[in-house]
Amino acid sequence: MSTQTSTVGSSEQRISGLAVLRRGFALSPALADGLGLTLLLAALSTVGAAVVPIVIQVAIDDGLASDAGPDEGAVVRWVVVATGIVLLTAVCAAWMKVRLFTASERGLAQLRERAFRHVHDLSVLTQDRERRGALVSRVTSDIDQVSLFLQFNGIMIVVSLGQVLVATIIMAFYSVPLTVVVWLCFLPLIGSLWFFQGRLSRAYDRARATVGTMLAVIAEPVVGAAVVRSYGIERRTQDRIDDAIDTNLRANLRAQRLVAVTFASAGMAAGLANAAVIVVGVLLGLAGGLTVGGVIAFAFLVGLFVGPVQQATQVLTEAQNAISSWRRVIEILDTPADVPDPGPAGSPLPDEALEVALEKVRYAYPGGPDVLRDLDVTVQPRQRVAVVGETGSGKSTFAKLVTRLVDPGDGVVRIGGVDLRDVPFATLRSRVVMVPQEGFLFDATLADNLRYGDLGATREQMVAAFESLGIGDWFAGLPDGLDTQVGQRGESLSAGERQLVALARAYLADPDLLVLDEATSAVDPQTEMRASRALERLLAGRTSIVIAHRLSTAQAAERVLVFDHGVLVEDGAHQGLVEADGVYARLYASWVAQTHLGLDRSAHDRSGEERRGLDEAGEEPSEDPWENEAPGLVWEDGERD
Repeated sequence: MSTQTSTVGSSEQRISGLAVLRRGFALSPALADGLGLTLLLAALSTVGAAVVPIVIQVAIDDGLASDAGPDEGAVVRWVVVATGIVLLTAVCAAWMKVRLFTASERGLAQLRERAFRHVHDLSVLTQDRERRGALVSRVTSDIDQVSLFLQFNGIMIVVSLGQVLVATIIMAFYSVPLTVVVWLCFLPLIGSLWFFQGRLSRAYDRARATVGTMLAVIAEPVVGAAVVRSYGIERRTQDRIDDAIDTNLRANLRAQRLVAVTFASAGMAAGLANAAVIVVGVLLGLAGGLTVGGVIAFAFLVGLFVGPVQQATQVLTEAQNAISSWRRVIEILDTPADVPDPGPAGSPLPDEALEVALEKVRYAYPGGPDVLRDLDVTVQPRQRVAVVGETGSGKSTFAKLVTRLVDPGDGVVRIGGVDLRDVPFATLRSRVVMVPQEGFLFDATLADNLRYGDLGATREQMVAAFESLGIGDWFAGLPDGLDTQVGQRGESLSAGERQLVALARAYLADPDLLVLDEATSAVDPQTEMRASRALERLLAGRTSIVIAHRLSTAQAAERVLVFDHGVLVEDGAHQGLVEADGVYARLYASWVAQTHLGLDRSAHDRSGEERRGLDEAGEEPSEDPWENEAPGLVWEDGERD
């Protein structure tokens, strides 16, 4: 089984415009709701414009230029009839637009929901290969572009084509030769449109792609504003943003130059048609083939023909922008989920404590070497396992495989005896929970964030979770309790406090298997003590796998798995691995030395403070720098470390 992941929009063959429209309507069936009536109303709305030239011709020929003299009553009657028809068509046009807005909003809401859901179905690897800003642009600005087109321009193509058809029929009724002349004037425009549409479509594809890149470049320094300020890289950051904006500008200008050429071509064809109608119409009138009213009416009908053609030309060019956006959204939906959900057809996990087994597992990230190979390991139910190793040894990949954030290239991962690829996500996520190293929180209240662990959790259960984890004292110090706003990404709380909330959230989820990427190494001692106490209670009675960055965690585990360059090199209890004098013993000795150095510096600083306070206290400081230290590591010979 391949470990290669798909890149969003990396299809080898570009989807054609007609295929995009077909797929778009298939993915958003609400777009076609009541489409027949909407099109009928659109056709009726064109009638009003066609009535005016007819009324002019009748009024001139039968009213003003009649052999019997002017018939004012006939003129008035025709004007009244024309006014009624125009008002009726205005009502049809308004009704048509309301229906169009409603259908387009519902249809595009369906498309947005599908796209957003599919983005979450894609693996984290596929998401990482597409910049976050580009992904967001596909489900926001690209769909907005489609919405604007459908609501304000899409139906105008139908209306314009309807008006061209009606004008052609009426013109042919007055004079077939003049009708042929008009169409001949516009044939070059039709040819040029065919020539330019493909180029315009590709130009808009490039322009829409630069929008995603620009959003990504802008979003990164907004999220990382503290880093930008800390390192004083505002100028460099602004230069990157300026480059992205300039690239987008150039792409849009290239597309708009093509739009200008097509629109100018339409204007040239319109002028040519008007001139030809006047010349040929006068000649036909002199030859007795047309009445004066007929010539004047035909001139108005040419306007009725030319206006929709020019508008249709503009709409067709703008359609390429919308189709490019639509294509980008469809490319997301066509990107296969490389970690697919078997859904209801899958196999449930057994209703018991879960065992984890990896059998001959190999994994490599796309385009890279194996990061795990020949991995055979079984974690017994309710066993507490620590996973250790140097950076890049495969620890995090092991956690991703166990939680099925990725699938193995070879081999199989089983939980409770069931192949993870056969377990429905709904079951897997309710029984297996991963707490990442950074406790991500959403911009909401503390209660809202806790409910991500259990949507049905009551406020009493949330408070009880903090108490059960031994961090009720911290929770009691929050200004608004469960209603405390945590801010974007939880920035109103410290890193350690975010981790406490993440542990409480995992406690409410009540999983049978808990996978943690330990994150206590970068917090203050008091928060670390709270987190360690909460972690101890959270792991009790559960199968647990902890990615251990501090080897004190490995000391507390029943079993330690040691990875080195993608291979499980050692497996056993802490003490036995230390005595084996292997990879773990080397890692442990290094950690002990660093810990000893840190404690030594802390004691030295505190000793200096005690000496400086001797005159005031009048007492001799203790000569033992380790006195009153919290119990730490102990060497085998009994000396403190």
